[in-house]
Amino acid sequence: MLVMLPLIPMLCRRVSWHRTIQPIRGIAQHRNELGASHRIVVKLGSAVITRVDECGVNLGRLASIVEQVAELQNSGHQMMIVTSGSVAFGKQRLRHELSMSRSIKQTLSGPGGPRGDAKLEPRACAAAGQSGLMSLYEAMFQQYGLTVAQILVSKPDFLNVETKLNLKQTINALLQMNIVPIVNTNDAVLPPTVSATEATPEGISIKDNDSLSAILAVELNSDLLLLMSDVDGIYTHPPGDSRAKLIGSYNPEELTDAIQFGSKSSVGLGGMESKVRAASWALKRGTAVVIANGLASSPAILDIVRGKKVGTLFTNAVDAGLRVEAQAERARAGSRALLAMGAEQRALAIAKLAELLLEREAEILEANERDILEHSESITRPMLDRLRLSSGKLATLSEGLRRIATDSLTLLGRTLRRTRVSEGIELVQQTVPIGVVMVIFESRPDALPQVAALAISTGNGLLLKGGSEAAATNAKLSQLVGEALASVSDAAKDAVQLISTREEISDLLTMSNHVDLVIPRGSNQLVREIQRLSVGIPVLGHSEGVCHVYVDDEADPEMATRIARDSKCDYPAACNAMETLLVHKTLRHRPIFNQILEMLSSEGVAIHPGPKLSQSLTIQSRGATNLRTEYGALECTVELVDSLEDAIQHINNYGSAHTDAIVTDNMSRAGRFIKGVDSACVFHNASTRFADGFRFGLGAEVGVSTSRIHARGPVGAEGLLTTKWVLRGRGEVVSDFSGDPKLSYLHENLPVDGFISFGS
Repeated sequence: MLVMLPLIPMLCRRVSWHRTIQPIRGIAQHRNELGASHRIVVKLGSAVITRVDECGVNLGRLASIVEQVAELQNSGHQMMIVTSGSVAFGKQRLRHELSMSRSIKQTLSGPGGPRGDAKLEPRACAAAGQSGLMSLYEAMFQQYGLTVAQILVSKPDFLNVETKLNLKQTINALLQMNIVPIVNTNDAVLPPTVSATEATPEGISIKDNDSLSAILAVELNSDLLLLMSDVDGIYTHPPGDSRAKLIGSYNPEELTDAIQFGSKSSVGLGGMESKVRAASWALKRGTAVVIANGLASSPAILDIVRGKKVGTLFTNAVDAGLRVEAQAERARAGSRALLAMGAEQRALAIAKLAELLLEREAEILEANERDILEHSESITRPMLDRLRLSSGKLATLSEGLRRIATDSLTLLGRTLRRTRVSEGIELVQQTVPIGVVMVIFESRPDALPQVAALAISTGNGLLLKGGSEAAATNAKLSQLVGEALASVSDAAKDAVQLISTREEISDLLTMSNHVDLVIPRGSNQLVREIQRLSVGIPVLGHSEGVCHVYVDDEADPEMATRIARDSKCDYPAACNAMETLLVHKTLRHRPIFNQILEMLSSEGVAIHPGPKLSQSLTIQSRGATNLRTEYGALECTVELVDSLEDAIQHINNYGSAHTDAIVTDNMSRAGRFIKGVDSACVFHNASTRFADGFRFGLGAEVGVSTSRIHARGPVGAEGLLTTKWVLRGRGEVVSDFSGDPKLSYLHENLPVDGFISFGS
């Protein structure tokens, strides 16, 4: 299908080709909003679909793009393509024709006949290539059950009322019929020089497909414009420059001077400067824009619409651009400043934060109340409970921070091992910070000062990404952390950074050059998603908190009842709350069994019997659908087990390796349980709720780890440390140990008590 718009004489009245500039509601400002884009324009630059030799189309790359566009079209989006490539396609065709023609002429003329290459005029190439390029699009889209229509436009079509209206009505009609419009400038009649191209009254010249796609996107009320290029997006410097950094989000009003342009590609009329100008123009008029790499092997178009961090998003959002990366760099610099200062100064900063939590209690609770009022109807009750702060919680936090301050005096530079390698050579292993730690948490604003204090005590830089439901509370607490740091060192005041943008968590997890460790705190869904998305950054955490309490047949009834109540009912939303109660089968018809179940029922706990218990019930009851369920509420699974060994096997099969407890008076069985259960925390005659950094005497915890590497269980300050090796010699080299006379290795262990580490 070919649509040619009539060229109206230039004497026709010129019209304004844009929407009236006014505040736009609904424009996507953040990547997680791009998926809601209904009408999407995809501009394919010459460098994207042209072969390296600039003669012909890259069929594999174009096929991938068509597949992505077709998938979006078939899923309900209205897609339109603004394409280049006709010149390259025509060049390939005309070269073939010239080759054949030259061969015939040489044959007819003999050895002395004409030779030499005729110059291929670009407009002639475009005329020869337009039909072939369109045929290629038709064939490719037909594979997905879609029809396409070609629309050729030129500058005069944008400067008079009739053709403007014709074009708009035509494209809208095609989109309503589920047809994909393929738009291109009519390069066969393109002016020979760019200087001949006029600017529209709106200040944008129709001299390339960048400006063409921007104007079409705006006039057709498109939600999203994708400018696919041969670079990953906008950089602070030309991409080949060692100083170049990719800008993830670009606000033209804020970062106009933050970029330097290089040369354009060898094909096409536009360069990056042209794309930025067109994108900024479209954004100002209400269309979201992303500039991205169309040469990438990954499905860039689909990834952009799905909200992944691909290319550069043009946005009106405040604090766009390099904000996240810059914050990470400031956290790194702050970490080094913390390490350089003395332990007493770090302790003073933490103690100051503990004071501020009490002194500014009213401000903190007022911010917390704003969060609660705003989100009380949109989040679950367990999340709301985690979100809520109180005077008691703040007092407990302050107490924990004071303990962290005291313990911080001996954390860094502590000697773990001393070795006399040889006479005159001594090796020391000492504690140092990990570097920059990123902690992602939801609905737990009390985690912010805890984690900040642990980071300060260990000299780590910290990036904190809290949930939007606690935005006001987190902002207030982060302000107090900054004040506490500034009270001891101006250089370290930026060591703790609150990531407050609405970038997807996946965006933050791409900063492997800036972040050394990620610790997620929150729902199992959050933790699993972070573990899945993290690229090159270790993740320390637990994905679930399926904790068990096993009541042995030699358990004290009153003790078992108290432990079951506390484990389940004290704080049902906590990750260390009991989710499954295991009971020895011989207790099924004893008073202890009914006593525990009646207690749970009186506390409002919904009981889901497991398969074995269900078989022994005389009445129908809603059984547990999954024995590995983390309810996070007043619900729990109750199941019978045949023996201690059966209980251990059940926990190892269905637990999450978090915290599990046995209630029994039999010390031998308790020992077998502790040895057999493969969890981070295993308790005897105690509530699972004790699995907590504060209750362990760690002052606070940065998270709970169920992994087997680095740290396990509640992770306090020790989990934020690593080590360095320091070797002191007197000029020795390794050849001294193989020469004549040669030195000898001693590898003698030396005492560490009272030893002051080198550099501490």
